[in-house]
Amino acid sequence: MSSEIISGRLKASLSKTLSSFYPLAGRIQGVSINCNDEGVVFVEARTNLLLSDFLRKVDTDSIREFLPETAQGESAGEWPLLSVKVSFFGSGSGVAVAICASHNIFDVASLATFVRVWANIARGKSSDAVNPSPQFAGTSIYPSPGLTFDYSSKVDTPLKPSVKFVTKRFLFESSKIAELKHKAASQSVPVPTRVEVISSLILRCAAKATQLNTVVPKSSLMMQPMDLRLRVPSNVLSHDAIGNLQTVLVVKQGLKSKMDLSETVVEFRKAKREVNELIQGCNNIDVATLGENLMNVMENIVSEYKPYVDAYSMSSWCRQPFYEVDFGFGSPVWIGSAFHTLYNNKAYVVLMDAKDGESVEAWVSLGEQDMCIFLGDKDLLSYASLNPPIYSDLAG
Repeated sequence: MSSEIISGRLKASLSKTLSSFYPLAGRIQGVSINCNDEGVVFVEARTNLLLSDFLRKVDTDSIREFLPETAQGESAGEWPLLSVKVSFFGSGSGVAVAICASHNIFDVASLATFVRVWANIARGKSSDAVNPSPQFAGTSIYPSPGLTFDYSSKVDTPLKPSVKFVTKRFLFESSKIAELKHKAASQSVPVPTRVEVISSLILRCAAKATQLNTVVPKSSLMMQPMDLRLRVPSNVLSHDAIGNLQTVLVVKQGLKSKMDLSETVVEFRKAKREVNELIQGCNNIDVATLGENLMNVMENIVSEYKPYVDAYSMSSWCRQPFYEVDFGFGSPVWIGSAFHTLYNNKAYVVLMDAKDGESVEAWVSLGEQDMCIFLGDKDLLSYASLNPPIYSDLAG
């Protein structure tokens, strides 16, 4: 299939998809979306690099070149909410589709729904058959603007890039995850999950690197988003609902904490259970009260940002069906994350399924000096390999 046919198919199907996901073509206006139909960004690029060569050695430093670059204005009202870049590899060896969506309107589950619908339309299915009416549900869960809290008053320091950072890709193979789960198991959590053990290990190793690189040690705070769709009754929030529909669990470690891996997993499970109980306890009350309770949770979390606390943000994209996406030229041979700017956080981590569905890729962003220590952590390297080749029929 020629690049012209692929490009034309992607453009035409994206246009049809936006008729259902119309807010994406608008712009942010205060705390709402102005559906002014200004459109999205769609750009193309070509490289002489063969896809097989790219897969043999993924260059995490240059992967941002595959992302769409858009000139952002001074106000958020000028920023596109969706940008797409289609890159064609040399000699017709493959194509990369990179998608950047505003976190104000999308979370990862929303992105997965959008990409699935777009791909189905690209394969010739009608938009009505694919997803007749996406539910943009943010306003049905969260309170009106008059009830929201003032974020700036809760943070001691403004949000800004904190340090020069680097992003590295690690692979936790399924066999190593099994070993890690066995090590982390305890009476309190006899069967930990993949996300629990990997997040806990990375937190411990990242916090250790930060402490070794800090004159004055600090307490640590790990935050991980939790999908509300899996916890709120479907009559309130459908599984395909669109929006940034998350709450957050928090794991704290004191300045003198000596928790081992299993104890960290116990704290992770406890934090998750507390959030679940809070939401489930709201199932018999009205949606407005649920929204207010969730905002109180977020307010408490924001208040934890202190100069004497190191914050670590971790996000799980596991079990999202990205590898099932097919635009009409086959399912993906590989899916990767992008780099992430560190603001008030010491680290940003994204966990994603590998293609086999059982192994996990971890994309870890740390400050340069912290990363140097992190890369030498023996506990980490006992279970994870640094940027291994992506084996496929193309890469060999």
